[in-house]
Amino acid sequence: MKQRLLGQLLEEKEMKLKGGLYHQTQIKLAYNSNRIEGSRLSEDQTRYIYETNTVNMEQDEAASVDDIIETVNHFFCFDYMLAHADEELTEEMIKEFHWLLKRNTSDERKEWFRVGDYKTRPNVVGDMKTTASSKVSREIQKLLTDYHQKKDIIIENIVDFHYKFESIHPFQDGNGRVGRIIMFKECLKNDILPFIIDYEYKLFYYRGLKEYKTEKGYLMDTCLSAQDQYEKMVAYFFPDFSQAVPDMKQL
Repeated sequence: MKQRLLGQLLEEKEMKLKGGLYHQTQIKLAYNSNRIEGSRLSEDQTRYIYETNTVNMEQDEAASVDDIIETVNHFFCFDYMLAHADEELTEEMIKEFHWLLKRNTSDERKEWFRVGDYKTRPNVVGDMKTTASSKVSREIQKLLTDYHQKKDIIIENIVDFHYKFESIHPFQDGNGRVGRIIMFKECLKNDILPFIIDYEYKLFYYRGLKEYKTEKGYLMDTCLSAQDQYEKMVAYFFPDFSQAVPDMKQL
């Protein structure tokens, strides 16, 4: 399935095909991932940016310049991810994801904020402490080493990696978006149907991350539910995907 799905996304990208799976994935992933992190742009506005390279605003409605820039950045980051989906995940690739997502934003103008590099100041996830900046590089390297030692990656490994990555919280900002791009990439690489965490389920997603140490199933269920939704999108465009593969979600 991976080669067919990845190949289809790449083919549609090169064709500049409008209204296809690649088109829809770009919009829905950018909208939901950014919205989870506080973007105020609607899905329709995200779609308008993608399709027309302009911003459609209601009268007396204001938009954050950063929201617009980060939406455009997400489109480029997704393309970079697709181009490298079959490659092994590395520190350099993770940093490139961050640079692509945060470049040209107001954060880049802050002297202490490192776009494309690890944080310099402590941060938290909700009310949870994260890895100290001095230990981030070592912890990310260990996380990647442990992950790559697994013989056959399954979706549970990818979700577990995501939890550990978010617990480290290696960047000053943008960790969630980088983490979700990584999950999409690793699903494609390992013959697993990818998924998009829907903004509507943000609270379930956050609860899953918060309670993961004691109850892994909550985050897993949220991701599996998101996978079901993406399966429906894929099946709409390519009904034979589900017919040709006994279990689309995990070969």
